[in-house]
Amino acid sequence: MKVFVIIPAAGLGTRMGGLTAGAKPARVTAASKQFAEIGGAPILIHTLRKFEAVPEVSEIILALRADDAAAFKSRLQKEALRKKITVVEGGEHRQQSVANGLSGIDAAPDDLVLVHDAVRPFVDAEIIGNVIQAAARHGAAIAGLPAVDTVKQVDRTADGAIVVSTIPRARVVMAQTPQGFRYGVLKQAFDDAQADGFQGTDEAALVERTGHEVAVVMGSPQNIKITTPADLELAEFFLSQESRRRATMTG
Repeated sequence: MKVFVIIPAAGLGTRMGGLTAGAKPARVTAASKQFAEIGGAPILIHTLRKFEAVPEVSEIILALRADDAAAFKSRLQKEALRKKITVVEGGEHRQQSVANGLSGIDAAPDDLVLVHDAVRPFVDAEIIGNVIQAAARHGAAIAGLPAVDTVKQVDRTADGAIVVSTIPRARVVMAQTPQGFRYGVLKQAFDDAQADGFQGTDEAALVERTGHEVAVVMGSPQNIKITTPADLELAEFFLSQESRRRATMTG
């Protein structure tokens, strides 16, 4: 069984505001938050390193905007990662980027495909391994965290949001990535969505609408999605913690 990882990295970072950690002027545009640097390397490189270190991963497929691909390929060569990395053109939306990634792999129906956010560089090997195991067993699995805040369902009105009901927290999880699927399950879900003109917020949403159950494994509070300058500040802190742990282990 092969394990493929698709990382959609063609999105526009409209919430980054053109800032890097420390609220300094960015060396990249707001449209490329995945290339903002933490610890001297782009966020995307940190993310790739996490999957590079997982033995089960066979290949990584990276979906990039055409304007970014050439420059980042050069950066990849300097990184000298050992896993096979295939770069495909990203789409206007995440769903199209993942679809392009799916079309770029040679997989059997029972092979596994993980999809991971480019800007979640603090995923750990345990989460990745647990998603792989759950996807192999159930056909579809995501990382998620139990909700800690009270969750309200609302209606939007001209005057603002109005609470309709309170959703029991025990029935709510906050979805993270990676999300893992058997290739046949995910490909069918994408084909059905394209035929119906359906646009989902994540891969699990596409699989759910086919009637396939999606298992949940425990994520981590550190597995953050970096989308704002404040997230970059937190990311620098998490990175310093990782460095200390590695130094302790090797020391």
